[in-house]
Amino acid sequence: MESLKELYRIGRGPSSSHTMGPSFAAQRFRAAYPEADSFQVTLFGSLAKTGRGHLTDVAVKEALEPLPSQIIFDTETASLPHPNTMTLEAFQRGERLGLWRVMSVGGGKIAIEGAPEADPPKVYPLSKFTDIKNYCRERDIYLWQYAEQCEGPEIWDYLSNVWETMKEAVYRGIRRDGELSGGLGVQRKAMYLNRQRHMDESKETRENRKVCAYAFAVSEENAGGGVIVTAPTCGACGVLPAVMLYKQEQQGFSDRDMLKGLAAAGLIGNVIKTNASISGAECGCQAEIGSACSMAAAGLAEIYHMDMDQIEYAAEVAMEHHLGLTCDPIGGLVQIPCIERNAVAGMRAINALSLANFLTYTRKISFDMVVKTMYETGRDLFSKYRETSEGGLAKVYTE
Repeated sequence: MESLKELYRIGRGPSSSHTMGPSFAAQRFRAAYPEADSFQVTLFGSLAKTGRGHLTDVAVKEALEPLPSQIIFDTETASLPHPNTMTLEAFQRGERLGLWRVMSVGGGKIAIEGAPEADPPKVYPLSKFTDIKNYCRERDIYLWQYAEQCEGPEIWDYLSNVWETMKEAVYRGIRRDGELSGGLGVQRKAMYLNRQRHMDESKETRENRKVCAYAFAVSEENAGGGVIVTAPTCGACGVLPAVMLYKQEQQGFSDRDMLKGLAAAGLIGNVIKTNASISGAECGCQAEIGSACSMAAAGLAEIYHMDMDQIEYAAEVAMEHHLGLTCDPIGGLVQIPCIERNAVAGMRAINALSLANFLTYTRKISFDMVVKTMYETGRDLFSKYRETSEGGLAKVYTE
């Protein structure tokens, strides 16, 4: 598996696959053709169908500035190597210098068709959770220690930057109000949730309110084009920081503890990314929110020093009960239902942690099994339920 640095990417929202990935591709393409005086970019599949809502055209244009660029939305071409496909063409005085076909494969990562360059190095020799679990058991080490062994001690500096960025996104989000751009008239709600205490607030009600406030905060920052961390994607970026920060405040965990939790969560995300998908355009929202919920549950289990079976069960429960979740963003915007889904998944991650505390040794389903199931389910979903805004809420919604 690849480094956690490839999973946790810091950048601007609202979409890792529709904003970050195309932006990275345009930057690299421009650098490859410094003599070009203009560009043409054609978006296909999900990039074309929801690109305006995800600000794909804006991100690409900004990456190619100050040179002029034409963005074409091709919603008709069906034979594509990936749902998030784009072509980039460079010109000089009207003559084409070169063409790339690029796939934005999720989490901000891109693949260039026919490119001789190697993929990011594989720093983890094991890719199945069962194998990782057995390796750690044989050596009596935690998941975070396995991550350190494979990544080297420098991973902690990177994860420290990730954690600070996550916290900053929460703190910015709970201080902001107003309406998100895009035309849906969605009001920011994190500030309200954070400040408005219920008249008869129990401990459980407060937990629900605070976790939801933090998840809304990060998700609203993402929807507004703010700086966030993919965990594992932009659309699902609010789940992990919400539950981790809440538990740190509640229980007094140190930042070092939180980095260990991020390492464990990242390993879970990497297993999903390697053996299935974290792309909503490929496997629906189960691949994004479901994966984020699994990561959050595992991260919490790690900081609570649960054993390896409990960590696995928490991650498995979190994913299993998102199976079949469609990706149906209204207007192609990462707002409805995306923001609320981050909050609901945050609470579900905490519930999965609680179940793991009691029921782990009665389980029948392994984490690897549910990852395989998620991938097969996602590939079986009709395309209109995979981030095209042609089905589900996106189709039924009328203002």
